[in-house]
Amino acid sequence: MTTALLEGKVVVVTGAAGGIGRAVAETCAREGAKLVLNDVGADREGQGADPDVVARVASELRSGGAEVVHDASDVSALGAAGALVMTAKERFGRLDGVVSCAGFLVERNVLKTDDWLFARVMDVHLHAPFALVRAAGALMVEQKEGGSIVLASGPAAYFGARGQAAIGAAQAGLIALARSAALELRRHEVRVNAIVPTARTRANEDLPTFAAIPEGAMSPAHVAGMIGYLLSGLSSDVNGEVVGVAGARAYGLKTRETPGAFSEGGPAEPRWWGEKFREAMR
Repeated sequence: MTTALLEGKVVVVTGAAGGIGRAVAETCAREGAKLVLNDVGADREGQGADPDVVARVASELRSGGAEVVHDASDVSALGAAGALVMTAKERFGRLDGVVSCAGFLVERNVLKTDDWLFARVMDVHLHAPFALVRAAGALMVEQKEGGSIVLASGPAAYFGARGQAAIGAAQAGLIALARSAALELRRHEVRVNAIVPTARTRANEDLPTFAAIPEGAMSPAHVAGMIGYLLSGLSSDVNGEVVGVAGARAYGLKTRETPGAFSEGGPAEPRWWGEKFREAMR
């Protein structure tokens, strides 16, 4: 009989009531993990709250035999990330994995993104994951048994997208967070990786990107399989990576430095760079 990949592991999942977060929770439950699930129950634009949403998901997983604790707090609230980590410790005695999937849809021209909306995007999409990495990382270091943290970013971090300047900025911050935290926590065997999913969810199913894509071709389940791998011992040597998942395809996202162009002698004048800029960028 094959042992479940996450048997005995304790995993916190935020944004667990829908889309990728829910698929991750289901995958982790199948693989034997004990779960702390968080979701405020907002609509796809981040408005409102409904604690019954995450409660229903937790109930379904419990009916399948999983050990689950659920929480409907706003993960971006002060102290919320730390409270989730402490819930894992108090209820299950430890913490082995964290998956940050909480987020909402933003489609707003950069000129029309006011300070309140920008701050809210940053609170949910960057500040909350940072606090989660900090709290979870501290407990994992204390436990001295390592752990795995997975941060869900998005394509706008790399490629940009109309109407997504705010969320793209937060997603790019998540990439930097994952890479830096991976370096800092490596000696404690705490791994931090980022995932860049392209998947049809409630938040984006009516976007033009998915208009010609068959139902199920780019599902949250495709992404959840990769995250389950990153949480497991199978990926013990994977750290600081940015993994793209689009349906059946998975790929690495790398940062490349060009060979550049060199001026001779002292600092080059702007006109010189007018001639050499394209060469520098190739």
